[in-house]
Amino acid sequence: MPERLRIEDFLPLTDNWPVIDVRSPNEYVLGHIPGAVNIPLFDDEERAAVGTRFKQGGNENAVMLGLEIVGPKLAELAKQAKKEARKKRILIYCWRGGARSASMAWLFETAGLHVSVLEGGYKAYRRFIREQFSNPAKMVVLCGFTGSGKTDILKQLEKLGEQFLDIEGIAHHKGSAFGRLGQPEQPTNEQFENNLAAHWRAFNFDRTIWVEDESRVLGNCSINDPLFKKMRNSILIKIILPKSERAKRLVREYGKFDRKLLIESIEKIRQRMGGLAVKQASEALDAGDLFTVANLTLTYYDKAYNHQTADKIPIKIIEMQIEKDEPEKTAARLKMLTNELTQF
Repeated sequence: MPERLRIEDFLPLTDNWPVIDVRSPNEYVLGHIPGAVNIPLFDDEERAAVGTRFKQGGNENAVMLGLEIVGPKLAELAKQAKKEARKKRILIYCWRGGARSASMAWLFETAGLHVSVLEGGYKAYRRFIREQFSNPAKMVVLCGFTGSGKTDILKQLEKLGEQFLDIEGIAHHKGSAFGRLGQPEQPTNEQFENNLAAHWRAFNFDRTIWVEDESRVLGNCSINDPLFKKMRNSILIKIILPKSERAKRLVREYGKFDRKLLIESIEKIRQRMGGLAVKQASEALDAGDLFTVANLTLTYYDKAYNHQTADKIPIKIIEMQIEKDEPEKTAARLKMLTNELTQF
């Protein structure tokens, strides 16, 4: 008999054993346990047909239709599972830990695999990860005006042994009107939260977790309430880098993109940036004067940043003046502050 595991026991095993999501492809795309492979019992159309049969003819009729659909593909499903298995072991889940995972568990065990089923299914997983973000954590938020190189600084801190939750990297978005440029396709919001949770679970909560200051929404992704509240009520370190240095960084990061993409990004903030500034930015782009474009956008973003930080309630604010855009050196200075900061 397949063993049924609670989410607390199931999730740690996903670090070492293959995970199979037996739900339909659309369910999987919307959100799944990170690392899981989709081997669906029903495809999207088949699932809809079984659901309709259940509503119209009851459970018995739905089961019979399901058997008719699945029967011809049992061997192929078993082959896929055996291909994914490691040392003949796999973990599986469906939506609620019911009929679909039970059926697939029976099939896979019949094919010679050792199977563990998630009790309560994906629904239990989602409930569990939401709860984890409410647990206590020592957090330090790195903030600063646009172009301060915060992400690069935090990545350098990570190289120095610090824990960094890279929200922008997980969201595939840098948070601004230009945030999608050069980024992979964004995950669904549900998958974004699942991916965040996977990183969150790996942290040592006796140590500091560093994050970059973010607005709640990054493109199509939204930071969940418990995590966002932590970010708004944590120690805040503000990097203060001269505007000229920040403009140079923007030119390096965004100057490689096509003019059309840059104009489209600027147009997204036309109402707040102002028609004159947008016109000047467009003319500067035509002239190849990327430094002027960067300065114009920074004028807008600096004002927006001051407005957005007004509602923050940090435990402590520390300002750090930096003359040069040198992430490695800045990270080393921040590393020295860690012990002092976590005493609060």
